[in-house]
Amino acid sequence: MTASPAADSTDPHANDASPYGGGDPYADYRGGDFPFTSLVDLADRRFGAGVIAANDEFFAERENLLKPTPAVFDPERFGHKGKIMDGWETRRRRGTDGENPFPAEDEHDWALIRLAAPGVIRGIVVDTAHFRGNYPQQVSVEATALPGSPGPEELLADGVKWEELVPRTPVRGHAANGFEVTVERRFTHLRLKQHPDGGIARLRVHGEVVPDPEWLDVLGTLDLASVLHGGTVEDASDRFYSSPTQIIQPDLSRKMDDGWENRRRRVRGTHDWVRFRLAAQGEIRAVEIDTAYLKGNSAGWAALSGCDGDPSDEASWFEILPKTRLQPDTPHRFPLPRAVTATHVRLDVFPDGGLARMRLHGAFTEAGRAALGRRFDALNG
Repeated sequence: MTASPAADSTDPHANDASPYGGGDPYADYRGGDFPFTSLVDLADRRFGAGVIAANDEFFAERENLLKPTPAVFDPERFGHKGKIMDGWETRRRRGTDGENPFPAEDEHDWALIRLAAPGVIRGIVVDTAHFRGNYPQQVSVEATALPGSPGPEELLADGVKWEELVPRTPVRGHAANGFEVTVERRFTHLRLKQHPDGGIARLRVHGEVVPDPEWLDVLGTLDLASVLHGGTVEDASDRFYSSPTQIIQPDLSRKMDDGWENRRRRVRGTHDWVRFRLAAQGEIRAVEIDTAYLKGNSAGWAALSGCDGDPSDEASWFEILPKTRLQPDTPHRFPLPRAVTATHVRLDVFPDGGLARMRLHGAFTEAGRAALGRRFDALNG
């Protein structure tokens, strides 16, 4: 585990942000450039993640942790309990009596998070945006894996094994606190702790989806590229405006920036592209390409190529869809004349422009299903 820089563990006030002085509330926000944030957020509320329990949410409710948008701050907004914050905020802990006013060293607040997609966690961001002097002094994160849809009682039962992903670590106020995770296991739930109390605006859990192959078996035909089934972006020519990972999200695009948009190309003879690794080797039967909400900036044409094996071998790539004209703000559906077996696909757009979503409908091959099962078993050991 690698922590975000500049968190001081010696001075309890060294990590405070300055009091809000007016103007842009993000002007003095301390962000971070974490390499793992290019991976899908396994705790994305839009895909089904949830904060299923917390021991305290006196000032601000736990559900705010997983909002997909940045936290907002209104300095004039107060309620009957005090300042209304866009995050999860607990009351101030107290000691046993006037001679011992501070809480005990091991006292803390906690929240239980159900991941939208179980998987291997590569990095966590604990965002304390707008919590300047009321953020937790330290945080820690634990994870576990339980089948089905367990409730708080099952997760907190004595026999449940929790593995520490982020040890108790100081964090900065009004900042993105990033932690790299190196545990090679599949997890379904997290326990976020703040020591001893305070507020956290957002929680992001980036990683690689590891679906249950038995569940995918009963689905039959499925989207082989979807992030919820284990598809991932391996590389892209351009990530200027937004992440190409959004192309393979399972939901529908809601606005223009909820897809992949690249900058304008000015060099003739070049074009933009994204390369994907499918959840496993599969037979693609139909393709969907959606340009929803992209009107004057949608891709003009698109082509799709496939590879069954080593994507670095250019000779192994073959055509799935020829270069095809796209309409702006439109879903396009392409049934294939025959099923195509592939492990990777490359989506080329000409010359540039945006796409909202891509679906690759099909089923796993026998070899693909076996490889998926081996990975699932290895990460659940």
